[in-house]
Amino acid sequence: MRRLRREAWGFIVGSFCFIVGAVPNYAEWAGPVGVGVTFFVGSIFFTLAAFIQLSLSGRHVPRRGVSRADRNDWWAAAVQFVGTLFFNWSTFWAMIAAFADPTRMGVGWRPDAFGSIAFLVSSGLAMAAVNDRHELWDTDARTWHGTWLNMIGSVFFGLSAIGAYVLPDTGTYLNLLWANLGTLLGGVCFLVAALLSRRTIPKG
Repeated sequence: MRRLRREAWGFIVGSFCFIVGAVPNYAEWAGPVGVGVTFFVGSIFFTLAAFIQLSLSGRHVPRRGVSRADRNDWWAAAVQFVGTLFFNWSTFWAMIAAFADPTRMGVGWRPDAFGSIAFLVSSGLAMAAVNDRHELWDTDARTWHGTWLNMIGSVFFGLSAIGAYVLPDTGTYLNLLWANLGTLLGGVCFLVAALLSRRTIPKG
């Protein structure tokens, strides 16, 4: 129970950082460096939470005899963890670039795109796992509302990655609105999913 609660709080803090970083007024106040630091901190909390989720008791590397639901559940957690590492890499280099040249755009875009793809794949595997929820090692490990919210959030993150692509000819974002809005809406979906998944630690 304690580890499940820590996992939820990690996703809550990480999501909140991504939401704040995508708000235009915050970007004007904090500047490129502040936004870069905010996204990087958020990605670290995502990774910590994803690691806890992957290492939870009962979630073992798939082997012969493991149910299909548990297999999909483990791979969903593993792919999600890899996706968070890609976001660590992209946000780190974007932050470093902001320190060096606040006007530079597109740094770290490729791992950001890979991270978004990993989140989509993870969400698909999670949906497959929740379809056979009764076979999971923990029937509360996946819920329909949480899984759908994470899928929608992953789609928004994917749209954000597409919008953040910098056109070589013009040096501008493909779609600045969706680069920010996708991150904001995706963060909201992940935040709500994390809040709904948080469990109370029994006293004693």
